[in-house]
Amino acid sequence: MAAVSKEMTIGEILRVKPEVAPVLLEMGMHCLGCPSAQGESLEEAAMVHGMDIEVLMAKIDALN
Repeated sequence: MAAVSKEMTIGEILRVKPEVAPVLLEMGMHCLGCPSAQGESLEEAAMVHGMDIEVLMAKIDALN
């Protein structure tokens, strides 16, 4: 299973680990296909959405 890092873009994450999509949607990131998903890192997206990146990473890591 591919590792996910907070430096990856949402688009990269979805390409290597598509099962992360429901976690992102649950956390409030509903624009998984928008241009921002291709250009900003997961950490940047979390910041824009007012999320704690460590909480988000823990949820993603729990998928393993």
